[in-house]
Amino acid sequence: MTAANSVELLFLGTGTSAGIPMIGCHCPVCSSTDPHDSRSRPSALVSYGDTHVLIDTTPELRLQCVANRIDRVDAVVYTHPHADHIMGLDDVRRFNVLRDGPLDVWADAPTQKVLTDCFAYAFSGPNPDQSVFRPYLMARPIESPFTIADVTWTPVPLFHGKLPILGFRVGRLAYCTDVSLIPESSFDLLRDLDVLVLDALRWKKHTTHFSVDEAIEAATKIGARQTWFTHISHELGHEQTNDRLPAGMRLAFDGLRISAPL
Repeated sequence: MTAANSVELLFLGTGTSAGIPMIGCHCPVCSSTDPHDSRSRPSALVSYGDTHVLIDTTPELRLQCVANRIDRVDAVVYTHPHADHIMGLDDVRRFNVLRDGPLDVWADAPTQKVLTDCFAYAFSGPNPDQSVFRPYLMARPIESPFTIADVTWTPVPLFHGKLPILGFRVGRLAYCTDVSLIPESSFDLLRDLDVLVLDALRWKKHTTHFSVDEAIEAATKIGARQTWFTHISHELGHEQTNDRLPAGMRLAFDGLRISAPL
């Protein structure tokens, strides 16, 4: 249980779509013995009171949950439908068993379509044949701010290259991964934050992700008390990069827990 009137975010994964170490790469970061340089695909668990909400379901979801002793999930919320963010969805079937009921899955219309196309069996209602172990999911549309356990989740429109995606604000915390552009109107949704989580892929410019310099510029404009960068490539060593970042900005890492007021 989290402290009253606070929200906690646990970073389950902070790496790129390939994960780090990458297959077939033996660069200094992929070969690093620093556990902060080992990064699974990007996902997070948001908790307040007795409620626990997954943001995205990566291919390593089972391993992430076991590593962090996650025994309960009450809902799943999606940023966008790319494979590194959705392909662990089948693993939530274990949480159906633990809570003895369905899970709400919140997503915008394009993401919901991909999910129901890929995992149609998981959205087909109750499971009358208990010998078949499958998820039991309820599709919930994101069209405006929505509530989970009486707490408001505000979707934050973002762009991932040309793809419109969503970040989320919960209280004074915001999670914005896979970002290459923040529309001007979305900056208004990110005012007065204690904690900002923001994409920062590498130093070199990229077409679908913020570079570190672009992320620093956006974070400075937003002005959160703390900024944690995620979706980090193997071009950024943890300690070496942190030594170059402004005060109040740091690279996140798998297993990091942060909190903010609701």
